[in-house]
Amino acid sequence: MSEQNFRSEPTLSRRDFVKGAAVTAAAITLVPRHVLGATHFVPPSEKVTIAAIGIGDQGKRDMERFLERDDTRIIAVCDVDANNRNAARDTVNKKYGDRNCAAFNDFRELLATQKDLDAVLAVVPDHSHAVVSMAALKAGKHVYCQKPFTHTVYEAHRLAEVTRETKLATQLGTANQASEGRRVLQEWIEDGAIGGVREVHIWTNRPFWPQGIDRPTDTPPVPATLDWDLWLGPAPFRPYHPAYLPLVFRGWWDFGTGALGDMGCYALDTVFRVLRLKYPTSVEACGSCFARKMWDRLEMNRETFPRASLIRWEFPARGDAPPVTVVWYDGGLRPPRPKDLDEAQDLGEEGAYYVGDKGALMSRFGGDEPRLVPASKMAAYKQPPKTLPRSIGHHSEWIQACKGGEPAGANFEFSALVTEAMLLGNVALRAGNKKLHWDGPSFKVTNVPEVNQYLHRKYREGWTL
Repeated sequence: MSEQNFRSEPTLSRRDFVKGAAVTAAAITLVPRHVLGATHFVPPSEKVTIAAIGIGDQGKRDMERFLERDDTRIIAVCDVDANNRNAARDTVNKKYGDRNCAAFNDFRELLATQKDLDAVLAVVPDHSHAVVSMAALKAGKHVYCQKPFTHTVYEAHRLAEVTRETKLATQLGTANQASEGRRVLQEWIEDGAIGGVREVHIWTNRPFWPQGIDRPTDTPPVPATLDWDLWLGPAPFRPYHPAYLPLVFRGWWDFGTGALGDMGCYALDTVFRVLRLKYPTSVEACGSCFARKMWDRLEMNRETFPRASLIRWEFPARGDAPPVTVVWYDGGLRPPRPKDLDEAQDLGEEGAYYVGDKGALMSRFGGDEPRLVPASKMAAYKQPPKTLPRSIGHHSEWIQACKGGEPAGANFEFSALVTEAMLLGNVALRAGNKKLHWDGPSFKVTNVPEVNQYLHRKYREGWTL
């Protein structure tokens, strides 16, 4: 797979196609993408019909964002828990003043029966993101998937391929990609505010769910409202236990992607854009919780992620930009303070700082504007003009793409590039303190080939990507 396959812009843009065409702005304001030969795109005058798949806490919030819009309509909801499903259906029906919202417990049945459906929201636990998104793409539906993009490195790789093949509109839930702060940060760095960037340090207060624990041994009954088999989806079977859901699934290898998958997708999305990164050349990691297998060997806990971890990626030079090292800290670990940080300034619970040849700057990965350190340098800095295009809004980008416009900023092709690198960090945790050399175009670890088994997992019988 070549690097150009990860471009977030199509080879032939809509703007290039219509340039010079004999139409006026009064006659047409948007050329739908289906005019260019693609299919499944919604005419600009019509509403995008959406099904919400997964409507727990985050899924409910995402669904309500689209309920508030005039250019979308929720026509179906789906959840493996009847309480979530029924509450969401009632919310939709109340909003529209009718009883037309369909409700399903199995997303496959939804996709097979809702023929007037344009798009889906995939807001299920991490381990099912890829199978839901892939099924929707193969059914010809546009997809908005909550972060993290996938559970495994291979899933991200494969979804990017299918997104290119189908040309459908996709968006990952990394809303900070559309923020003003991200653009300002990139403009400052490209202005040379801190010179060539050599290091990026990222830290978070996650996890705030249990990690470094073993599988429970008791087997309480499955709640009457929950379809446990469907909740497990492609993951290996195990008896139900409330230790696995909701929310706390993030800490389990079989279901989640740890603190890195939860918050690293925000931070690394920004780093990749700001520094124009592609494939890392290496990754290494260490975690705080190992189980003793033999007297002379320590092995990573096979059930849950470490209580704390430190992960380091190395990226090559890009043109005039120097090589850069990106370091991730979670579970209470923190990076060393920037040498120029004012003494009274605290690093805070989460954030990032960039170290360049001429200084450092601090940034939050939620979209806040950056600041140079020390404060005196920030006060003296003459900010550059705004040169990057501004976003119409994270969710609006996706709806515009569903109607044939330009690809959304966090489209699956771009997000796959970030996700592959991010989840390699979890592969490195499993590798046990070994530096892994990554060949991105060939999609493999070259120096420790046995860890390539962790790039994907075996799905439970009956489930496919």
